[in-house]
Amino acid sequence: MKKIVDYRKLLNVDKTAELKELKTVYRTLMKDCHPDKFQQDEEKSAAEARSKDIIEAYHFLVSIAPETREQHLETYTQTITTSNIMDFEYKQQVLNVQFFDGSAYEYFDVPRAIYIKLVNADSPGRFARRHIFSEFPYRNVAKVAEPA
Repeated sequence: MKKIVDYRKLLNVDKTAELKELKTVYRTLMKDCHPDKFQQDEEKSAAEARSKDIIEAYHFLVSIAPETREQHLETYTQTITTSNIMDFEYKQQVLNVQFFDGSAYEYFDVPRAIYIKLVNADSPGRFARRHIFSEFPYRNVAKVAEPA
């Protein structure tokens, strides 16, 4: 996906970068372009824009990192096996799936043909479990509500 490639390029990391490396690169970049380092308004606003991009890239890459997914694998597995799909939306090769348990996940690089098959499937949940959930990179975009 273009977004993932662009974020990796912005932080100058490859797809094998671990969380520790991401954190080090992020901190170094933020030291160099922190808006408080600049006095001139033009430089300061450019630094603010760049730092926002770096923050967004860092958080996104952390959310799709293998270590992050591994930490939440049990919750993810429980969601995709026990909760039904409430709704899904497809936009620019990103499939957003909302579940009845309150969680939502984004799946990246999903071909349009797979989305069309999902829409036309007799059981979208069964189709997604077989062809989407374990096949495409994903990230959690809505946490499951904790019981009170």
